[in-house]
Amino acid sequence: MQDTENKTLQIRLLKRMLLIRRFEEAAARMYGLRKIGGFCHLYIGQEAAAVGVIETLDMKKDYVLTAYRDHGTAIACGMECGPLMAELYGKESGCSRGKGGSMHFFDRKRHFFGGNGIVGAHIPLAAGVGMAVRHRKSGGCAVCFFGDGAIHQGSFHETLNMAKIWNLPVLYICENNRYGMGTDYRRVSSVTDFKAAGASYGIESFSANGMDVLEVCGITAGIIKKMRSENTPAFLELKTYRYKGHSMSDPARYRSREELDHFRDQDPIVMLRASMEKDGYINEEQFKKIDAEVKKVVDDSLAFAEESAQPSPGSLYEDILA
Repeated sequence: MQDTENKTLQIRLLKRMLLIRRFEEAAARMYGLRKIGGFCHLYIGQEAAAVGVIETLDMKKDYVLTAYRDHGTAIACGMECGPLMAELYGKESGCSRGKGGSMHFFDRKRHFFGGNGIVGAHIPLAAGVGMAVRHRKSGGCAVCFFGDGAIHQGSFHETLNMAKIWNLPVLYICENNRYGMGTDYRRVSSVTDFKAAGASYGIESFSANGMDVLEVCGITAGIIKKMRSENTPAFLELKTYRYKGHSMSDPARYRSREELDHFRDQDPIVMLRASMEKDGYINEEQFKKIDAEVKKVVDDSLAFAEESAQPSPGSLYEDILA
């Protein structure tokens, strides 16, 4: 029974990571063809972080917030690829009606509260969501993803202090992909063990290999269980890596070929597939079948985006506060 459950779980994780990878590869192609404009930050290489964490959540009562590199997190939360691709195209059928673009995916029904284009700006918002969850006594929690660059923002430090004082059920997750835009985090961080940032506010802090989806699942499940029972915040550093540049306009020449090859050997999809093959959970033919299914979903999302209508000029004045 345990073996069957493990196989089912790992196939689910593999499919989700593959879906993110193929979606992002398609987005890169369409950006090159100028179907997509503006900023576009790809999640390629970091799939295990979002997929591993969100697997442990109950999205009927939990909430997720992230920064501008939000495509993978949105897909992991269960958002459909069609409206996501349409949003990248700036179409009316996009998840934010074509007004948000790459950095502002949003789905209220799925408890995905964005995508945020300002570094660290969503960290206080997550505290607000945590306060609402606690006030409603729903038993849920908020999970907030951000990059290593946001660690140095004042909003991060002010919010973690507040979250601990008020004991808010928020899990703050630093996806340390080693680079804040083009700068190695070790050049700008006086303390490179980011667990210390959470611990300095009395918040229980952890770190994990963000390239290993099973490790991410395991450590997050324990953290979330404790958060639910004790109504307290937590901090988790996931050490991961992005294979592409900071955004589509970044050629990433600040990295060596040796460094990239080193992290290519830790590809989260390749590692999970190898582990599953070793345990007899999957073979090459089955993997190819899953990959074909995923590619079909992405191809359908491209067709949906292409066929969708442009927003009407009048929609510019809708969905605004004042």
